[in-house]
Amino acid sequence: MKSTVSTASLAEKVKALVKPERFAHILRVAHLAREIAERNGLDGEKAYLAGLLHDAARDLPEGALLALAPPENEVERAHPLSLHGRAARRLAESWGVEDGEVLEAIEGHVYGVDPGNALGMALYIADISEPGRGVNGEIRDLALSGRLGEAYRLAVVNKVNHLRRKGIPIHPRTLEVYHGLGNAS
Repeated sequence: MKSTVSTASLAEKVKALVKPERFAHILRVAHLAREIAERNGLDGEKAYLAGLLHDAARDLPEGALLALAPPENEVERAHPLSLHGRAARRLAESWGVEDGEVLEAIEGHVYGVDPGNALGMALYIADISEPGRGVNGEIRDLALSGRLGEAYRLAVVNKVNHLRRKGIPIHPRTLEVYHGLGNAS
């Protein structure tokens, strides 16, 4: 379903909510998500829109995050910042974005998405590998070479391994995606 709002007006709404450095990251993610999508036969404009909106709630105060996206589990209660994907989805919906695939990608960029959601996989990879981060270039290259599924699996495995090494609790949805991709333990 096509959004009834302009990308330019959405960009202004996002820009008003985030720090300049975050907005620069958002634009890099949006451009990379479009490129990854197009190289994998997906709708580049939908990927750009999801990228533009993915971190709209990232710089909101904790109380605003909790109001937009009440915690659903212990990980979310202990780490309210983990709610920013769901909160960004709520903002996007309130701004008139109706495309379910775009909304699911926005929400899933934090925890991961079902491997059947190619647009969500493209956004997830763009977010963790955009050049400004200085990491995960091999994942970005895999995705840009048309190997989206392989890149996504590697991205999720790397995230789970990183969180385990740091002793950070892993969101249940991330573990569900991890196991759904055929990973053990």
